[in-house]
Amino acid sequence: MDTSDPQPGAPLLGEPLPVELMNTVWADRDGLHDALADTDDLARWLRAVAPRFEPALALDERAAASGPSPLAPLVDRYQRLRDALRRMAAVVTEDPRPAAAAAAPDLAAAVEAVNRACAYAPEWSRLVWPEGGTPSLTTAGAPAHGTAAAAALSRIGEQAVQLFAGPDREALRACRAPGCVLYFVRAHPRREWCSANCGNRARVARHYQRHHTDLPG
Repeated sequence: MDTSDPQPGAPLLGEPLPVELMNTVWADRDGLHDALADTDDLARWLRAVAPRFEPALALDERAAASGPSPLAPLVDRYQRLRDALRRMAAVVTEDPRPAAAAAAPDLAAAVEAVNRACAYAPEWSRLVWPEGGTPSLTTAGAPAHGTAAAAALSRIGEQAVQLFAGPDREALRACRAPGCVLYFVRAHPRREWCSANCGNRARVARHYQRHHTDLPG
């Protein structure tokens, strides 16, 4: 898997945002990692994906001098949405990897978690067209939870509904490289792995297996 982004943190593969969220559970030689374990992790991940939102996410995760981070109540919600998406992806891809959906809920609970995320801080598009100016897109949202990170949770939930209810569902894949637990959307028919690194590792494993299976004990 691609670990080119600064560590600690999840690999970012340029996948749709729901898939990037799924991939905040990742693995290396030291085992499984959770890239959303606390508020610092969540802030780091949101900063990394903020430019991917349309319009770009304007984060407001900094805590007041004497108060908790506004992300504190959101860590659990992001984890629950992530785990729900991993369960749904495991079902769609018939994922056999034991660690892929670790701690994920059953399918009915996963669907409910996605729907709750969609409704948590919904946003809608607004057209802005100043007199004599150029029209542009902005967003408006329900003020109940009031932070960009809360709105982002709902936006990822909405995109997840579109992913699993649309044609891209059939292109969702589990990476079968040794030790990988990531998912990806197969945009090209020849793509087999989540990243070039995983492809190299899989080829090395195949080469080793071919040349050692028939050796005498």
